[in-house]
Amino acid sequence: MALNLVWLSFFLIAFVIAVVRLVLGDTSVFPALLTSLFDSARTGFEISLGLVGIMTLWLGLMRIGERAGLIPAFARAVNPVLRHLFPAVPAGHPAQGAMMMNVSANMLGLDNAATPLGLKAMRELQGLNRQPEVATDAQIMFIVLNTAGVTLIPTSVIAIRQAVAMKQGLVGFNAADIFLPTLLATGASFLAGLLAVAWVQRLNLLKPAILMTVAGVIAALGALGMWLRHAPAPQVEIVTSLAGSVFILAVIALFLACGALRRVNVYEAFIEGAKDGFGVAIQIVPYLIAILVAIGQFRASGAMDWVMQGLSNGIAALGLDTAFVPALPVGLMKILSGAGARGLMVDVMTAYGVDSFQGKLAAIIQGSTETTFYVLAVYFGSVGIRNTRHALGCALFADVAGLVAAIGIGYLFFA
Repeated sequence: MALNLVWLSFFLIAFVIAVVRLVLGDTSVFPALLTSLFDSARTGFEISLGLVGIMTLWLGLMRIGERAGLIPAFARAVNPVLRHLFPAVPAGHPAQGAMMMNVSANMLGLDNAATPLGLKAMRELQGLNRQPEVATDAQIMFIVLNTAGVTLIPTSVIAIRQAVAMKQGLVGFNAADIFLPTLLATGASFLAGLLAVAWVQRLNLLKPAILMTVAGVIAALGALGMWLRHAPAPQVEIVTSLAGSVFILAVIALFLACGALRRVNVYEAFIEGAKDGFGVAIQIVPYLIAILVAIGQFRASGAMDWVMQGLSNGIAALGLDTAFVPALPVGLMKILSGAGARGLMVDVMTAYGVDSFQGKLAAIIQGSTETTFYVLAVYFGSVGIRNTRHALGCALFADVAGLVAAIGIGYLFFA
């Protein structure tokens, strides 16, 4: 089991490094490991507890959407494309609608909405699973595309950059100037993940529906990118800040309005769906605590610092430009912890300046990669899957591709 080996390795590597540090005279390492152990466990529980309300809200709204016929309608609309990526999922299956909603939320950077929608999709896909503890091809494809999903508007990253710029006294700063580079980097990650899973599962992607969809998306994103590059900074800031909230509230209003028009008792439908939210959120507690504790031990032991120092020395020894190295920890940490990566990004912006090459690259990396281990633990844990097959390998391949692309694109745009 891939996750089993990774989880075990985090603990053992952390312990070995802690012993080495203790032998070298660092007496603070083991107390730090113990503190991290309990803090990570508490954090995992708090995150799960916070998901209870979000899951209750969104599963209730999704039930209204199902009763109103909107989720099946979404499923039928995306079936011409999704049936090639998820051949085992029947046409019009509710999972297709849930996956489409999840992808839309991810594109707008709406983590609070994307997670419950993704968990809903996983539950629908699990209903087609003949081996409940083994991930299906469809679930693996969905997970990998989720971890490498295209982020259309990195809302939180733009907001953080704007706040840091104000603190540093920058006037006329355009916090959204990393939009197009981030989009290209996350697009490379998405493509790498898609191709990796398609290769393992032997899927033929050279289908007219897929090619036309890709061409349409590229054209639309290109037009949006051109607008963002030439639009006034205040206008861009308003659009990026409003996009997520308008999308969420518009979806809720659409569900309620269609439910009312179809004479659905929307209140009762909401309560019926919301009852499942608590159970789903509680079910992921052990999986989330397990992965967060292991990651916490790896960080507290200093293993991440050793990895970064080794990479830095290796890059310098090869005679390559090392300007990107300060931003590299953001990408490596993002695979493990979103909060940790966010802290590292702010640290780079503070140390080098939010408008520096290193600061911009850190923002691109933060906005174009995903917390892979968190997503795998939460999504697979929510349906009780233990054998994740090739999901982790494909997801990490997409992460590496996205990180390399982010660095290259950062040099292309800002070096």
